[in-house]
Amino acid sequence: MSTTSSRRPVGATHLKAPAPDAAGDTGAIEATVKRILADVKARGDAAVREYAKQFDKVDLERFEVSDAERKSAVAGLDPQTRRDTEFAIERVRAFAEAQRATILPLEVETLPGLHLGHRVIPIETVGAYVPGGRYPILSAPVMTLVPAKVAGCDTVIACLPPTAHEAMIAGCHLSGADRIFRVGGAQAIAAMAFGTETIPGVDKIVGPGNAYVNEAKRQVFGPVGIDQLAGPSEIFVVADATADAEMIATDLLAQAEHDIHTRVGLITTDRALAEATIAAVERQLEGLSTANVAGPAWRSNGEIVVCDSEEAMIAYSDFIAAEHLQVHTADSHATAAKLRNYGSLFIGPLSSVVYSDKCCGTNHTLPTMAAARYTGGLWVGSYVKVCTHQWLDERGVAAVAPPAMRQSATEGMEGHRRAAAFRLSRGQLLAR
Repeated sequence: MSTTSSRRPVGATHLKAPAPDAAGDTGAIEATVKRILADVKARGDAAVREYAKQFDKVDLERFEVSDAERKSAVAGLDPQTRRDTEFAIERVRAFAEAQRATILPLEVETLPGLHLGHRVIPIETVGAYVPGGRYPILSAPVMTLVPAKVAGCDTVIACLPPTAHEAMIAGCHLSGADRIFRVGGAQAIAAMAFGTETIPGVDKIVGPGNAYVNEAKRQVFGPVGIDQLAGPSEIFVVADATADAEMIATDLLAQAEHDIHTRVGLITTDRALAEATIAAVERQLEGLSTANVAGPAWRSNGEIVVCDSEEAMIAYSDFIAAEHLQVHTADSHATAAKLRNYGSLFIGPLSSVVYSDKCCGTNHTLPTMAAARYTGGLWVGSYVKVCTHQWLDERGVAAVAPPAMRQSATEGMEGHRRAAAFRLSRGQLLAR
């Protein structure tokens, strides 16, 4: 049986353990973000403009990307890049539409005269933060903007750093952004949360970013919704003796090149595979052009675990609750059915994280830092509200009023008791 406990499971031995966590000066980040949020809330565009100059070294006369600039960015795309971007958009849209079709309104009469239900209501205004980052991740706007449009949100805006590659603006345009702004960092989160003279306030903010963006999302949460608090990317593989060490090493390094803080790991029942994977990673690093990033990630955060049994392997995987979880076992579907905690699952050796990262259709904005123990990733359902309603006739009131009156009396809530009793007496009069 797998475990959802935060306690480390038994029966697992590390051949390579990650370095101890180095939390860094989170207090300084928190204080800086708090100051930026307050400043943008008080001074709007002027503060945003000053922070763009301070952090991005850009003096912006206006923030919004014009229609002409949007079209120019699209026209400037390499033709094959545009085709590939549109392929990704279609795949993400098709899957989001299929998911949306499963989220249905409800009307049910649970007792005679007692009618309950819910409506599925799109969030009115959504803001997507599109990170600049180490690479121009062309799929990033696809993942945050396309599901919002499928969900039916009225207005979807995108904010991206003013230094972002022009292809990212093209991606926002092709993905359906209603408005695009050249604003990045914590100041972008503040602008979307509070609104400025030119940037509209939104109801929910989605999309990953750096530590300052993450902290800003945390601080504005409440009046404004957020999708999640995202940490560095993660990939783990659960595998048995049938797995290919070279393939696993390739996949670990593919994810490791995201950031030096990326977590990568193998959880296996086969020691020989574990040892072969360590050797393959070291060998492949020698010829990897992004080894300056992937190497530190592997050395600091790489984890290779040998488990006593399949049960222990499943339990350890559920303990880790990885963002991306690949399954390389003799019967990958059977193993997958036993797993519980993951952001997204990649079943079988032909299912690589890279396909989801780029274009296969599932969303790549996923829970990290063990949040997969309680939530999944971004999806079309993140952009709608499921809101309940009820209506009663005299029969329904006759059924629910007496217990509601008794419970209210027991709790000492006389106003509640009267509200229930009033409708009961009125219903009896109307029934005569």
